[in-house]
Amino acid sequence: MARDAQETRRRLLAAAGEEFAERGFAGARVAQIVSVSGVNSALLYRHFGSKTGLFEAVFSQLAAEVVHAVPITPDDLAEYAGALFDYHQAHPEVVRLAAWQRLEQTASRLPESIAAAQTEKVRAVAAAQEAGLTARSLPAEELLALVVHISLLGSAASPVPEPGTAHEVRRLAIVAAVRAITAP
Repeated sequence: MARDAQETRRRLLAAAGEEFAERGFAGARVAQIVSVSGVNSALLYRHFGSKTGLFEAVFSQLAAEVVHAVPITPDDLAEYAGALFDYHQAHPEVVRLAAWQRLEQTASRLPESIAAAQTEKVRAVAAAQEAGLTARSLPAEELLALVVHISLLGSAASPVPEPGTAHEVRRLAIVAAVRAITAP
């Protein structure tokens, strides 16, 4: 029984991830999610309580995947930005979902696990700054935010996604830009 519940939850999260990334919270339809997942709406509400609860679960899961898939390298933030860029290019749904979350959700709180991971990243950057391994020109939190934003260049979240730029060329530009602003 527990195994079936886990499989039901997994199918709902997968279908909801696609639907929310494509249409955002407001545009996503519960009927479409249950149709794609093959799970009835009663089970959706049992597992997640509401459409909002489902969105939060999807967002938390995807954000946690990014944290684990792309560990920070505080002594080489340029390569961290390159690795984030690679991840975002391979998983554009994560970028779209994060953009929808920022645009549509009234509660701008990050999930607890993501907030904790962010705090640890800021501490790691601050330690690298103290050790003289990265620039001290900005507070660690601001420097990390800038690195993350630069890594989004050319993604669905970029204000000017220049179509046709080769992945390798864009990655080199991102790494070079971050290296320039983080050099000690």
